[in-house]
Amino acid sequence: QLQASGGGLVQTGGSLRLSCEASGFTFDDYAIGWFRQAPGKEREGVSCVNSAGNTYYSDSVKGRFTISADIARNTVYLEMNSLKPEDTAIYYCAASTTSFGLHTMSIGLRGYFGSWGQGTLVTVSS
Repeated sequence: QLQASGGGLVQTGGSLRLSCEASGFTFDDYAIGWFRQAPGKEREGVSCVNSAGNTYYSDSVKGRFTISADIARNTVYLEMNSLKPEDTAIYYCAASTTSFGLHTMSIGLRGYFGSWGQGTLVTVSS
């Protein structure tokens, strides 16, 4: 089970930190990622971290977002800086039971992510 939190309303240029707490999940071979879906748009992969220590960022967030995993707390964080109105979306965290899930996100797939959180809304005002 995944619990996402940390969304909210922020002005352009502001920051937010999203948290994804995983319960009943073994942090052995895994990939945990953040997807987002804006109104009228497809859900897209934003960032991911896996058990090999690899990270992935979409081009639209590279250099502004940072993903990290705190295994002791069973939590993955997404630090979002320099937020833009186009970052407005519902953000979902999702888990894959294989580190390979990260690579599937990088090519636009999400089928390897079998567990999903409920989503948290991020709104960036201009």
